[in-house]
Amino acid sequence: MDRDGFFSDETQEAPTGGAGPGSVTVVVCRTCRDESGSDAHPRAGELLAERTRSAVADEAVRVRTVECLGNCKRRLSAAILRDGAWSYVFGDLSVENGPDLVAGAKLFAASEDGLIPWRGRPDCLKRGLVARIPPLDLLKDPS
Repeated sequence: MDRDGFFSDETQEAPTGGAGPGSVTVVVCRTCRDESGSDAHPRAGELLAERTRSAVADEAVRVRTVECLGNCKRRLSAAILRDGAWSYVFGDLSVENGPDLVAGAKLFAASEDGLIPWRGRPDCLKRGLVARIPPLDLLKDPS
């Protein structure tokens, strides 16, 4: 685990690599439990991460996992991040939503305004939106 809590050995990058302006990272909470709250391993969050990585194929989407996104009341959680753009946190996901996270990441990568468009967004990413966080450069003092 690196200093930010990411598991570098669980990262999958597209063959082209690099973090260009449209590069998107999906971060999945690997410690999330399913709706039963079971401590069984692999945890539901790990299974969601595996399904997300499987759905990436040749897309320019990176998938990483973290110990906790602090969204436990909303169960399975993930974030979709892009440099210089808004970041999104989603909850109430299921193990089967890996392809939906990749579909959302692809929409985000193609977005010119740094937002994930509502139209075309998978339903779980509409219903499960927890937060939209502004890019750091938006918060800089304009003077």
